[in-house]
Amino acid sequence: MKVIGAIALLAAMSVAVEAQAQMLQPGLWELTTSNMEVEGKPLPDMQLMLGQLRNLPPEQRAMMEQMLAKQGITVGGNGIRSCLTPQQVKANDIPLQDPQSGCTQRITERNGNVWKFSFTCPKAQGAGEATFLNDREFTTQVAGTFNTTGTNQRGSMQTRAVWLGANCGTVKPRQ
Repeated sequence: MKVIGAIALLAAMSVAVEAQAQMLQPGLWELTTSNMEVEGKPLPDMQLMLGQLRNLPPEQRAMMEQMLAKQGITVGGNGIRSCLTPQQVKANDIPLQDPQSGCTQRITERNGNVWKFSFTCPKAQGAGEATFLNDREFTTQVAGTFNTTGTNQRGSMQTRAVWLGANCGTVKPRQ
């Protein structure tokens, strides 16, 4: 159950992870997380969690993958994968989550290649900072609270996003 909670945290916080796309390449992106903590306690690294997800009984794994897919996220490689269309990048109007999710995000400050943002979802809220290393890589730091188990918990994580290429393959863009 700890894995499901951690993946739910990742999905909730990924709303903010992809929030800053103005200077990014369209195509397939892979996001890997590190230093994830809940209530000050470290969670297993992304590779371990993905391995545990892959070892879930088929029906549980399908449920988790379906939940992530509804948010435009696919598990693959070393993290989660997401597709950005050229139109989304050009318009700087990146659909970050399922439109039915109730999540919103707001850029609070832009200073060169560092952008600060806040996000609010029905079961998560927080703030973070994105640093654009170039048009094919960026990092984020996010901290917030989430409620996936009926109790508010504080969490944080760092993410590294890397552009894999222009072709998204089977990963569908968020609408």
